[in-house]
Amino acid sequence: MSRMINTPSLLDQRIEKLGIKIPKASSPAASYLMANHVGNLVYVSGHIAKKNNEVWVGKLGLNMTTEEGKLAARAVAIDILATLDKHLGDLDQIERIIKVTSLVNSTPEYTEQHLVTNGCSELFVEVFGDSGKHARSAFGVAQLPLGACVEIELIAEIRSFI
Repeated sequence: MSRMINTPSLLDQRIEKLGIKIPKASSPAASYLMANHVGNLVYVSGHIAKKNNEVWVGKLGLNMTTEEGKLAARAVAIDILATLDKHLGDLDQIERIIKVTSLVNSTPEYTEQHLVTNGCSELFVEVFGDSGKHARSAFGVAQLPLGACVEIELIAEIRSFI
């Protein structure tokens, strides 16, 4: 009797080649869903930046550099991949990333929110290629939950939902 060998998909191979480790998906902190879908769209709730499994606290323009913020946004994008993987059962279900909304905890004088958000956007293009290119908004805000430096939400189109 022959056994089927479960081989990684091209997307899984790309993620591995990039050195990305998909963490365990976060659970909601209150009465909401981490991801919800309508038709072929998946709406992913805001994810706050984490470093070493703790909230990545900071304020851009005060005690964080743009480069640190960019790394935080990249970390958020990886956490979003974990949520999508858990919700869909397979990241290969993603047809494309539609929209990213980024909130950056920053001082009133700070004006590089868009550069911080590049950490997220660039990761999605690295992982999904042209299908990772998306519309986006980047906002500076006075504060985020738990003092997090970055929060990002996303809309993705999926091939199908099982």
